[in-house]
Amino acid sequence: MAVTPVKLSPMMKRCINNTLLESMVLDGFLLLASASALLVGLSKGGLPTIGMLAVPLLSMVMSPVKAAALLLPIFVVSDMVSVWLYRRQFSADNLKILIPASLIGVLVGWLTASFTSDSAVTLLIGCIGMGFCLSVWLRRTEPPPQAAELRKGIFWGALAGFTSFISHAGAPPFQVYVLPQRLPKAVFAGTASILFTVINLAKVFPYQQLNPYSVEDLYQAAWLVPAALVGTVIGAYLTKIIHEKWFFRWVRLALFGISVKLVWDGAHGLGCC
Repeated sequence: MAVTPVKLSPMMKRCINNTLLESMVLDGFLLLASASALLVGLSKGGLPTIGMLAVPLLSMVMSPVKAAALLLPIFVVSDMVSVWLYRRQFSADNLKILIPASLIGVLVGWLTASFTSDSAVTLLIGCIGMGFCLSVWLRRTEPPPQAAELRKGIFWGALAGFTSFISHAGAPPFQVYVLPQRLPKAVFAGTASILFTVINLAKVFPYQQLNPYSVEDLYQAAWLVPAALVGTVIGAYLTKIIHEKWFFRWVRLALFGISVKLVWDGAHGLGCC
């Protein structure tokens, strides 16, 4: 017995097509948002700079400003786990300098947010990161480890707080200051975890004032927390098993790669390319 095909009206076809399109957009958002949260978790687990890919990735489905705001709660939750994981491994000498300096940087970022050029800051940080990596690689002899220094720590700590507030790009200034000290990898990771926990907590109120969170924003962020927590645990495990020499080679290589991207994004934003 032949089945008579159902004829759909043009309005019904449009409704079905719109529903399918909305479903595809939602699936794409969840995929990219979960991947971004996973990257944040990996960085908080001890794999530095990789978390800086989260905002550009999520910006494929929303504005960069919205992406940065949505990911801040993910950073904060992941920070709590990373602080617990590295609660006994950190450099107190560095944190005594970097934490107050970074809070000053966050305050400056807040006060200047309305007229600061994100692209110019991004370009500057990219150039600093690239210059640091090239200077390390082009040296014929490796200098002795440096100690924590007040003046350098204040400068780089404030810059880390400022750039973290503007574009979640606080890792390069921190690494430029800390890498020459050649800390053990767990101490390096723990110091970064505690510092950026403080910075991210300090950013919550200013972000809320500049771009208030809606209930929907917090609901979306809550869905991404599991991916971030999984990433944090995986990041801590990988940090533990990677050999110290290869860990810091990865850090410098990742810093250089991220810095190149920051230079490109900043130059593109300023209309230079």
